[in-house]
Amino acid sequence: MYSILLSAGWPIWPLLIISILGLAIALERCWYLRQTHIFPKNCLESVFSLANQLVGNKSSVSEQQITELANLSPASPLLACALKEKLSGSNADAALEELQVTAQSTWLKLDRYLGALATIATVAPLLGLFGTVVGMIEIFGSQGAINGAAGSPQQLAHGISVALYNTAFGLMIAIPALAAWRGLRAMANQRQREYEEFTRQLFKKLYPNVSNDAADISK
Repeated sequence: MYSILLSAGWPIWPLLIISILGLAIALERCWYLRQTHIFPKNCLESVFSLANQLVGNKSSVSEQQITELANLSPASPLLACALKEKLSGSNADAALEELQVTAQSTWLKLDRYLGALATIATVAPLLGLFGTVVGMIEIFGSQGAINGAAGSPQQLAHGISVALYNTAFGLMIAIPALAAWRGLRAMANQRQREYEEFTRQLFKKLYPNVSNDAADISK
């Protein structure tokens, strides 16, 4: 493998760097977006239990309980925001406005680094093409080719290997990166839809007179 990297020449190193970055992002997002991390055990049960207490008797719920709930998972601050607004006595419109603000920051957490992964999937083939161009320059720009001679076989072989290795590495990086981006994008969207639905149910429980359309936090 090391000999292949040496044969590919210096254009292979940017490809190696972005491949490491892409792998790190994919692994981190897979860990971050897993269901047990976004929805810890008993998280939803705790949320709706506090909601029942708030509807029945506000004095039985403290801000400390809501703060502890907000720290359970990356998206739990969204649910905690609804409880906090109800506890403070906010009306439905004010609570919904705060929820929408909190939702935006929550979705940004779910989408973090996915743009970088999409960029890697786009840039990798271009870097491979750049390596191909460099290889072709080495072939046709050799001293022998400039003087009209065929050039040495070693120079031709090296130039061709640089061209082909870089093209292959660019595609080898871009294809998994694109697949990982699409999979992680779908996973993030699924987590967002799940939390939107849970938040809508919670909001309806806290403010039963609000219609389903009015309780949409994605607006």
